Amino acid sequence: MVTLELDRVEARYGRKIIYTDATTPAISGGHLTALIGPNAAGKSTLFRRIAGQLAGSGQVRITGADRDDLRYMPQDTAISAALSVYEAVILALKQGRSGWRLSAGELAAVDAILTRLKITALAERQLAELSGGQRQLISIAQTLVSRPRLVLMDEPTSALDLYRQYEVLELLRSYAAETGAVVVLALHDLNQVMRSCTTTIAVAEGRVVAVGPTLEVLSPALIRRLYAIESRVETCSRGCPMMIVDGALEQGT
Repeated sequence: MVTLELDRVEARYGRKIIYTDATTPAISGGHLTALIGPNAAGKSTLFRRIAGQLAGSGQVRITGADRDDLRYMPQDTAISAALSVYEAVILALKQGRSGWRLSAGELAAVDAILTRLKITALAERQLAELSGGQRQLISIAQTLVSRPRLVLMDEPTSALDLYRQYEVLELLRSYAAETGAVVVLALHDLNQVMRSCTTTIAVAEGRVVAVGPTLEVLSPALIRRLYAIESRVETCSRGCPMMIVDGALEQGT
């Protein structure tokens, strides 16, 4: 079983401390975990600290996997290299591996992830020719092709249309269940979070303010604190929870 746990984690840019005392219980793999919070709350910073890109005190504990098995997909998926889609996914697969000779298994892994994301038709296209949504799908393929056991994705559906958002979240949920991986997604759409994510981590102003089962974390009181809006969670005709926004709070309330 893969787990991720933060113990009084600090994150800093040079001398500037962004996070202090970020602590979570052990988050188990096999399902999706959401990372939520308003703009500039520190979601990307926390991802970078977990991925080892930022310094700071405290411990990021990973069990059942090691840091070589971690893949981080940042929010900015701009790709400027003069490569085809197929070459870019191969390059991601070979990251950290010795030699450039491709085995039959590695080629099969590239073909499999392109097929699973339904982007095989893009294989020979140049990266520079792709739309924003297509580039985001390629970044997802690059992140998953090596079948990592710890996955951090910063807004993986932000450039996708509604159909592709649903499709990608279902794929990620299936991936987590199949591999037992810890998959943490920074998401803004809280209805997507309720539908797809079993666990939610909420952050604000460089602190972890809540961690737990999604429907317990996403209370009207917490949403009011994070986003300054009044909201309620109701159940649709199919029994699924959904968040309804009633309005924004007046400034200073």
